Amino acid sequence: MAVTEPAPAAPTVVHEGILRRQSLREPAARTYARSLPVVPVRARGLTIEAADGRRYLDCLSGAGALALGHNHPVVLEAIRKVLDSGAPLHVPDLATPVQDAFTTELFATLPRRFAENARVRFCGPAATDAVEAAVELVRTATGRDGLLAFTGAHHGTTAGALAASSGAQDVRVTRLPYPYDYRCPFGAGGERGAELAARWTENLLDDADAADDPDDLDGGVPPFAGMILEPVQGEGGVIPAPDTWLRRMRALTADRSIPLIADEIQTGVGRTGTFWAVEHSGIVPDVMVLSKAIGGSLPLAAIVYDSDLESRPPGGRTDTYRGNQLAMAAGAATLAYVRRNKLADRAALLGARMLGRLQGLAASHHCVGDVRGRGLMIGVELVAPAAGDPAPPAPVQDLAAAVQRECLRRGLIVGLGGRRSAVVRLLPPLTLTDEQAGAVVDRFADALAAAERVALRRSEAGLSH
Repeated sequence: MAVTEPAPAAPTVVHEGILRRQSLREPAARTYARSLPVVPVRARGLTIEAADGRRYLDCLSGAGALALGHNHPVVLEAIRKVLDSGAPLHVPDLATPVQDAFTTELFATLPRRFAENARVRFCGPAATDAVEAAVELVRTATGRDGLLAFTGAHHGTTAGALAASSGAQDVRVTRLPYPYDYRCPFGAGGERGAELAARWTENLLDDADAADDPDDLDGGVPPFAGMILEPVQGEGGVIPAPDTWLRRMRALTADRSIPLIADEIQTGVGRTGTFWAVEHSGIVPDVMVLSKAIGGSLPLAAIVYDSDLESRPPGGRTDTYRGNQLAMAAGAATLAYVRRNKLADRAALLGARMLGRLQGLAASHHCVGDVRGRGLMIGVELVAPAAGDPAPPAPVQDLAAAVQRECLRRGLIVGLGGRRSAVVRLLPPLTLTDEQAGAVVDRFADALAAAERVALRRSEAGLSH
């Protein structure tokens, strides 16, 4: 594949018209559209064809929702089968053959120790609905209100999910340090940094235990209903949690009867090199939050939880759009395909290969501060190196945005995240071929070099990035 995708002679009227009308009708909050002025009209696998005739390699994958890429044949076949059958397209939580097939396949993929005593609850169509359901579940089950969450987290956009995300000020949510090797909050990094983060959490929980003791007069902090964490922080900048730290969090919460919620919204369905990211560490959470890839490209969200947490009375309030039959059919087909074709193993192998090549760029590009990831969930953090400064250099948002634009010029779609949106994120589908993986890295390397040259010229001219 060519490094640079040839541009059309001139953008079509349709392409420009659609973009103009979107900018007039939709809010500025349309994150992706502002940085990716693309009008997709056809797509297959990794490739998107736009209205202006250009073709792109899509390493955004619907923000991680497309495990098999665009319009995979098994997904389309599953959707057509439901449409042709005359089955209802939407029912609330009534039992249907489509729902039964989905839950059967889902339970076949879960860690065995978790599946043995698990139940599934379908939520509203968005991932954030599932987070809300998980938080409500543990609060109702424990009779407590406090929630433990982590710096850099992103769990959704509704009130409860936002409260557990980074930067929120909800007093019921206690923010804990997440082990970030490159920017360790304790200045240590590695195993030492993860140990200090775990010790911080343990000390805080000891304070909570003291607050629950009627003989303790020092107060401390209130008891917690649950802890929510991402095995790999996605929007936070693709930060994998060390396995030893995850096992420590599981032990600390289990010892204190605090339910542990694993947010697998972006990490699930083979993305990180195991079917579920918690399998890297071997932990068994009390609740798993699922969405994105489980719907096979259509909106679907659910929580799977230990049945001992079941506390909702029969007939309790639930969401309307929790019975999307097309999403369940597409999701069952996706789960089965990933499982039968061992695509999680493939993601681990190909991801390690891509990670190695991208890490090699740091030697010749000093703006590459860190390259990290797990499986086909990869992040490249761009920085402004400072001579003689031992601390990690400051992240550079403008340079990351410039790299994203240069990638787009070369027919490569990437996302941004992390501190100051300075982490370029790659989330290719699990069906990525060796040739496509090479083309992605080649185009990214070329875009990085181009953006760096422009930044250098501007710096020499006395301008900032």
